[in-house]
Amino acid sequence: MSAPAVPASRSRTPQLLGLSLAYFMVLLDTTVLAVAERSIMTSLHTGVVGVGWATTIYTMALAAALVLGGSLADRLGGHRVFVVGVAGFGAASLACACSPDLAALLVFRALLGLFAAAIIPSSLAVIAHLYPQPRSRGRAISAWAAISGAAMAAGPVLGGWLIGLSGWRAVFVLNAPLALVVLVLCRSRVATARRDRAISWLPHLGLAATLATATLAITRAGQRSWPQTVLFGLIALALAYGTALVDRAAAAPLIPGPLRRNRPVWTAFGWAAAVNYALTTVIFSIPLLLSASPTRTGIVLLPMTLLVAVNPLLTGRLAAGYGPVVPIRLGFAAFPVGLCLAAAAVTGDHAVLLGVGLLLCGLGVSWTLPALVGYAVENAGPDAAGAVGGILNATRQIGATVAAASAAAILTPRTPAVPFLIAAAVCLLGLASAMARNRTRARQRAPEAPAERGSR
Repeated sequence: MSAPAVPASRSRTPQLLGLSLAYFMVLLDTTVLAVAERSIMTSLHTGVVGVGWATTIYTMALAAALVLGGSLADRLGGHRVFVVGVAGFGAASLACACSPDLAALLVFRALLGLFAAAIIPSSLAVIAHLYPQPRSRGRAISAWAAISGAAMAAGPVLGGWLIGLSGWRAVFVLNAPLALVVLVLCRSRVATARRDRAISWLPHLGLAATLATATLAITRAGQRSWPQTVLFGLIALALAYGTALVDRAAAAPLIPGPLRRNRPVWTAFGWAAAVNYALTTVIFSIPLLLSASPTRTGIVLLPMTLLVAVNPLLTGRLAAGYGPVVPIRLGFAAFPVGLCLAAAAVTGDHAVLLGVGLLLCGLGVSWTLPALVGYAVENAGPDAAGAVGGILNATRQIGATVAAASAAAILTPRTPAVPFLIAAAVCLLGLASAMARNRTRARQRAPEAPAERGSR
């Protein structure tokens, strides 16, 4: 069978715009909900733990299904999986908007996460086909990331405006017309490659069960229900161990064999989880602590969200000139300082201090995330880039899930600073790891110098 023809550049532009808008929609659903927390609590008669579950169940489903979404895109074709994901995301968003109670909202939020997990890897598969040349593909992926990254800046402000007009349900209604626009832009079928790739369902189900049980354990700990905390914690550990055993024997494992002992790649996965833990702590906690309207809350978050949207372009230049570890170290140095300033600000009315803290948090995210993606791909090799991308996004969502569950369990009027201080400690561990990684590389290069001098 001959390879399908590459679309002309004019026909590729609407497709790329649609693919970027789809990812924008997925990220927007994460950030826009932050300013809707108080409105949801009032409307559905729930507390911090309930609205915490509304956040975590989305990231939990997304984390558990991202690798599966990539496998389905390989097996069924990227364009087909993408279209189903977008249509399902729009429909599930309308269902969220019509939810009569918290239980229904949680069910439909979980569906949103599953459809989002189909959108992200399949959109990358379609881009790879539309732009087969490495240089043009790199520019296309940069545009995809830049357009979608604007969701971080737009989400809180747009969400605040919509809630002011029509309440929290409007933030979900917004996704339906966005999904229709995406489907129109991507209506031309793209014949992406299909591989006869097996899918092992048990590891995916085990991962989902592990995340759900671990989240329950964290929630029960926040409610001081220690027997249930211990019980769910032990079950989560057992599920994690069982999932790892099943995955090793699976025909299509979650983690490919070559990556299992690749320490640099696993280090990058840990960094990704740490960054999203800190980011989600800020996005989840600040709206609950501010006595402000949703619109003002969105504006308060702008120092962080704008940098997250804009600064990655500069981070790419920094990583190209000095290597990816340098911006990673800078990010992990800026993040804990920003989190500590935010912790000090939320204990009193210190708007300027909070703004500076959020600015540093924005630098922390925008320096680390783009660089650690490059670091992971560089150390994995091109053949494993797809698997690394899926697992990296999954670990990011795991970090976000744990952060939202922890903040919902810990955050009280008496302990407003504690979630930020815990996140700062997590980032300091990331900084220590980045520093140790540089020393390890230096030791590995040191023995080579005498040999080179002797050969000369």
